[in-house]
Amino acid sequence: MPRRTATLLTSILLLIGLLCAGVLINVPYAEMSPGPTVNTLGEHDGEPVLNIEGHETYEASGHLNMTTVRVTGVDYRMNLLEAVSGWLAADAAVVPYRTLYPERVSADEVEQQNAEEFTASQESAKVAALEAIGYDIPAQTIVAAVVRDSPSEGRLHAGDAIVAVDGTKITEPGQVAELVTQHEPGEDVVFTIVPAEQAQAAQEAGEELPTDTEDVTITTAAADDDQRAIVGIQAGVTHTFPFTIDIKLADVGGPSAGLMFALGLIDRLTPDDLTGGAFVAGTGTIDDEGRVGQIGGVSMKVIAAREAGAEYFLTPENNCAAAAENAPDGLTLVRVATIDDALTALEDIREDRTEDLPLCSAS
Repeated sequence: MPRRTATLLTSILLLIGLLCAGVLINVPYAEMSPGPTVNTLGEHDGEPVLNIEGHETYEASGHLNMTTVRVTGVDYRMNLLEAVSGWLAADAAVVPYRTLYPERVSADEVEQQNAEEFTASQESAKVAALEAIGYDIPAQTIVAAVVRDSPSEGRLHAGDAIVAVDGTKITEPGQVAELVTQHEPGEDVVFTIVPAEQAQAAQEAGEELPTDTEDVTITTAAADDDQRAIVGIQAGVTHTFPFTIDIKLADVGGPSAGLMFALGLIDRLTPDDLTGGAFVAGTGTIDDEGRVGQIGGVSMKVIAAREAGAEYFLTPENNCAAAAENAPDGLTLVRVATIDDALTALEDIREDRTEDLPLCSAS
């Protein structure tokens, strides 16, 4: 066999071997890529994203798009060839697997966590939006969950409104654990509650909690990790809204759409056209006070926004540097830390005062 032919054959066999190894060798990485964007002012799968009953609504001409990221699933194992391909791609990000999935969790657990975060973000978006336009939204601490085989099982129930603990009025969820841990394991704690059924009925009717309460005595147990007193519940918060708001968006999870949901609600509930017809996208968590929080995958979200046609991208302050490093041409990154910042930016956009916008920079 001629030397040239032998060399060529050896090279081909080596290449085939490398490709096979690349396919067969799994690596501890996962991939993120741009996901779909949805206009919160419009429809998704034939249904309005924001459904409002009991309050006048207004038409809006522009876009307020929430953005998403596609990620490889918790059970997916990337091979070496896929990792190299992702590293070379401009519209993908290969990250350590534990960055996306830091603990050993199942696909069902990831889906449940994403759904819970999404529901919580909707609740906070409603509160932030309504309070931004002048409503006072009452909050009530509730039993969010009861731990199986805990002292509270069968005694307290998810949805029970917690009025007081040991006679101390409860105004926010953090108080519950503070008051319980003042006890030693084995001591009694008295919860003053309104049962879930009555509490939910009052909430749906937009009324205050009934004055008829029940006292439930729970004997504390010791926590496994540090022997502090526990009763085995997770405290949460629910709100009483003056009218019905239903956010419908299937196949989306996590908390990062909170800001855009809140802005969409304000646009639909007030006569001002927030965008003035501009195509604005964005991302960011939001809390009840309207503070905008950092999210993951921002470099992929700005790509998704520009591909959808966005001209402006509302960017959480702490994501600005990462977003600016790979910002696509034609997309203006606007820095926001609160819902008021976002509303001011939208006013500048619709009034064509774009020189006043606080822009993100890579530094």
